[in-house]
Amino acid sequence: MTAPGLIIAAPRSGSGKTTITLGLQRALTRRGLVVRGLKCGPDYIDPAFHAAATGAPSANLDSFAMPDALLRAIAGDAADGANLVIAEGSMGLFDAVPGPEGHTGASADIAALLGWPIVLVIDVSGQAQSAAAIALGSMHYDPRITIAGVILNKVASERHRRLVTQGMDTIGLPVLGALPREASLILPERHLGLVQAGETADLEARLEALADAVAAAVDLDAVRGVAQATRLPASSMTILRLPAPGRRIAIARDAAFSFVYPHVEAGWRAAGAVLVPFSPLADEPPPEDCDACWLPGGYPELHAGRLAGAGRFLGGLRAFAETRPVHGECGGYMVLGRSLIDADGVPHAMAGLLSVETSFAKRTMTLGYRRAILEADAPLGAAGDALTGHEFHYATIVTQGEDPPLALVTDPHGSAPAPAGSRRGHVTGSFFHAIAVADSA
Repeated sequence: MTAPGLIIAAPRSGSGKTTITLGLQRALTRRGLVVRGLKCGPDYIDPAFHAAATGAPSANLDSFAMPDALLRAIAGDAADGANLVIAEGSMGLFDAVPGPEGHTGASADIAALLGWPIVLVIDVSGQAQSAAAIALGSMHYDPRITIAGVILNKVASERHRRLVTQGMDTIGLPVLGALPREASLILPERHLGLVQAGETADLEARLEALADAVAAAVDLDAVRGVAQATRLPASSMTILRLPAPGRRIAIARDAAFSFVYPHVEAGWRAAGAVLVPFSPLADEPPPEDCDACWLPGGYPELHAGRLAGAGRFLGGLRAFAETRPVHGECGGYMVLGRSLIDADGVPHAMAGLLSVETSFAKRTMTLGYRRAILEADAPLGAAGDALTGHEFHYATIVTQGEDPPLALVTDPHGSAPAPAGSRRGHVTGSFFHAIAVADSA
């Protein structure tokens, strides 16, 4: 059984995509359907919410960073054995970066590749029939895709709903549901987006409330009815995945280290690797029976004092790095450095395995795709390998230190190659999260 799919998208960020997606996923799961969630774009927080809502794994589909074969493999895995795939778009439906056709990072690219229709979420606050003009523009902007229906969000009254629906009737777009304004449906946020699923208080109660609200306001049968078959190739294709850094990978996993792309872990397991979690916040060192260590991104800046005092973790990490590869991404990179300055300006000594020093007191948002060429052999690949990735953080580098760079990176907007990350001995790190081996095509 291969499930049909659809994408919940919107003309702009902040329209309510995530809350409506989660409500739909949970409401349909409660009906006994096997629902799988996916996230368009590089956001690594939303898939964990999808997994909580559906009880099944979620993953990212990124049309800029992933080749078609990998996109289809991830979508095919989600659709295999499920009844329905509900993917969540990112930003505005057509928002993109410069790139080859079909590989711009836009959610519309995913819809076009996989043949999934769009259910458009429109925040109609402050407008009535004019919302139909926005929907009409979305229907005709990209001939590759189909807008199958619309869900209205933040409807002020029954009269307001009727007026907006009149506009949608004029353009022939079905209204699949209309949600009233309800502040309690908003999920808590912090500086990198939503508070993570594992840290959200009363998550089950929140998901149930979202499902109740969506089930009361949206025609679930109609939403399911617009889904279309997942367009997959008839034959297998070469899939470019990140190489596994070892056969047994010690991976930090707690409130300070939590950002790993699901497709990366799945790819490692498919290659035969075993992932062994450990908790630096619990002062656990990397397990000795592992041959590589991975420190993911997360929120070490919120736990800097506790990490600095975790003697068993830091000592064990240093001993591990004497003979085996250790890699840190974003937050993990910060912990591998000499020091981390917290939000109050207090410096905390970190592992000192790299010479970089970072600060969360001096904050600047850094956000965007990266294409990296490795300068030397590393857990991410061999010298000269090209990778795609994404960077999103507020911490800044105070001192880069004397270590040579891990890679030379560019962005999609024509930036000149610039050194990024650090390497010393068996230890490497960078602020960018690697997503895939770059497609040479």
